[in-house]
Amino acid sequence: MSYGVEVKKVDKQGRITLPSNWKKKELKDSDEVFIIKEKGILKIIPKKKPDLTKYFDSVDLDVDFIEEWEEFEREFYEIP
Repeated sequence: MSYGVEVKKVDKQGRITLPSNWKKKELKDSDEVFIIKEKGILKIIPKKKPDLTKYFDSVDLDVDFIEEWEEFEREFYEIP
């Protein structure tokens, strides 16, 4: 996919057509975008669901095994 500038016509209702190769690559299964309005500029950013599974093993709680959750929370949050 090439990046760059495309000239598009705006219809009477103010609509434009997104490039199909961009839609296929960036939107995939989504049909929503963020539109950021700035003076003289519109930015169209695909709305993607974040993959939270990549963060599952990134937090180290310094615990090998949690047997009693309430006890763990008290120690973790230092609740007397």
